[in-house]
Amino acid sequence: MKQKPLAFRMRPELITDIIGQEHLVGEGKIINRMIRANQLASMILFGPPGTGKTSMAYALAKSVGLPVKMLNAVTDKKKDMEIVVEEAKMMGQIVLILDEVHRLDKAKQDFLLPHLESNLVTLIGCTTSNPYHSINPAIRSRCHLFELHGLTPENVITAIRRAAENKENGYGNRDIVITDSAIDHIANSANGDLRSALNGLELAVASTPENEDKQIIINLDVAEECMQKKSFSHDKNGDAHYDVLSAFQKSIRGSDVNAALHYLGRLIEAGDLDSIARRMIVIAYEDIGLANPQAGPRAVAAVQAAERLGFPEARIPLAVAIVELALSPKSNTAYKALDAALTDIRSGKSGEIPAHLKDSHYAGAAKLGRGIDYKYPHNYDGAWVQQQYLPDSIKNKNYYQPKNSGKFEQALKQVHDKIQRETKK
Repeated sequence: MKQKPLAFRMRPELITDIIGQEHLVGEGKIINRMIRANQLASMILFGPPGTGKTSMAYALAKSVGLPVKMLNAVTDKKKDMEIVVEEAKMMGQIVLILDEVHRLDKAKQDFLLPHLESNLVTLIGCTTSNPYHSINPAIRSRCHLFELHGLTPENVITAIRRAAENKENGYGNRDIVITDSAIDHIANSANGDLRSALNGLELAVASTPENEDKQIIINLDVAEECMQKKSFSHDKNGDAHYDVLSAFQKSIRGSDVNAALHYLGRLIEAGDLDSIARRMIVIAYEDIGLANPQAGPRAVAAVQAAERLGFPEARIPLAVAIVELALSPKSNTAYKALDAALTDIRSGKSGEIPAHLKDSHYAGAAKLGRGIDYKYPHNYDGAWVQQQYLPDSIKNKNYYQPKNSGKFEQALKQVHDKIQRETKK
C-alpha cells in the first residue's frame, strides 16, 4: 500500500501540536478558549496555502473528541453530505471539515444550513479566498471567521525538525542528516507554506541514496534541487543582512532606482518581508518626508497589500512603491527639526511656557495670570498674528530649515519665510 504524503502524516492531532497561528491557538486566544470550554462552533478558516487550515480543523475536532468527516466542496456531492448527516444523527454530533468551502453550490448549501442551525453538524470550512468576497452570506453568517497567517521561517524549521525526528509518521527511524543550511533553505524557499516545505523534505529523502554508512545526507545542494530554488547568500541575523538593508536605503535616498530595485530583489529572495516593510516606511518619512508627503501613506498601503498577498505577488506593490520612493524629491527637514528640538530639551534648554499660552480653563486662572493677552489667530487676517510661543530662553530658536525639494515643501517654505519676515519686523 502506497504511503500517504509526509505533510498528511505529520498532521497535528491536537491544538497543542499546531505550529504557528499563536493569535488563534495561543494561551488565552479564541480557539484555545473554545477547546478549553469544550464548545466547538462552526467556523471558516481562511489564509494562504500551506498555513495549516485543514490540519487545524482536524486537530480542533480531535481536541474535543468529536467524530470527523472530511469532504471537498468541489469533488464531493450532495449525497456525500447526506451520508455525513445520517452519521451525525446516529452519533449525536459530527464535525464536517469542508475544503474549498467557497465553492459550495446552492444545493449543498441549502441542505447543510438547517443542520448547522441545529448544531447537529459543526462545519469547519477551509479556503484560501477572502470569505467576505467568496462565501455566501447564508453560510458566512452561521460561522465564525478566523484568518490564518503565513508561517515564519522559524515555524517551518520547527516543523522540518519535528518531521525528521518523528519515529511514527516522520523519519525518526532512519539515519537522516540534514545540514543547517539545507533546513534554512527549505524553510526560506517555502515562503510560509508548510506543505511545500514538507514536500521538499520528502522529495529530498526519497531521492537521496544512502551512503556507505547507511546515512541519507541532505545538504544545501540537495535542498536547492528539491525546492527548485537556488540558495541566496543572505543571513537574516548576520552582517550581510544589514549591509543589504543599508544599501537598500542609501540607494533610495540617492535616487538610484535601479540599485534600489536590485537590493529589494535581494530582500525578496531572502523572504524578508518584515525588514522590507519596516525600512520602506522609515525611508518614506525620513528621506522623502515633506518633499512628497503622500509617499508615506502610499508606502504603508503598499506594505499592507504585500502582507495581504504574500510572496510571490507581494513583489508587485513593493516594486511600485520603491520606484516612487527612489524617484521622489528628498527632504529630511521635518525629522531633523524635531531632533534639534529634542536635543535642546534633553540638554535642559526648555524654559518656562509663556503665561499667555498656559491653560486658562479653570476658576482662578486669570488671578494667576494664565492665558491673559492670548491672541486668537483666527480673529486676524490670514489666521496669523505676531506673538511669542517659545519660552523666553529659546525664543529665537529656528529648528525647521525648509528645502526646495518638492512642490509641497516649496509651498511650506513660502509660508515659513513670510512668517519669519513678519516676526522680525
